[in-house]
Amino acid sequence: MTSLPASGALTVTTTTDSRDKAEALARDAVEARLAACAQVTGPVTSVYHWKSAVETAEEWRVDLKTTEARYAALEAHLLAAHDYETPEIVATPLVRVSAAYREWLETEVSAV
Repeated sequence: MTSLPASGALTVTTTTDSRDKAEALARDAVEARLAACAQVTGPVTSVYHWKSAVETAEEWRVDLKTTEARYAALEAHLLAAHDYETPEIVATPLVRVSAAYREWLETEVSAV
């Protein structure tokens, strides 16, 4: 397997407070071709500052695979679909990606 620089492949992460909501966020983004695929994991325990207090919550994590070219549309979609006031939306570049996976990813998010 030959790895090539990702040149724009991203993992975009968000979290939500239920498995059903996480699966809906994942499915909707994939159906809209904003992400080629998504993984839902959880529950995870999140500890964070919110409105001057430290909070602890059980959440589900959604990792969506997309391209730099589709990021803005995916972010807008997540902001519109999410029920959190300030949802986590974090993009991490994929430094190395196999050629076949990269081709599949780019094909899936550009087939609109």
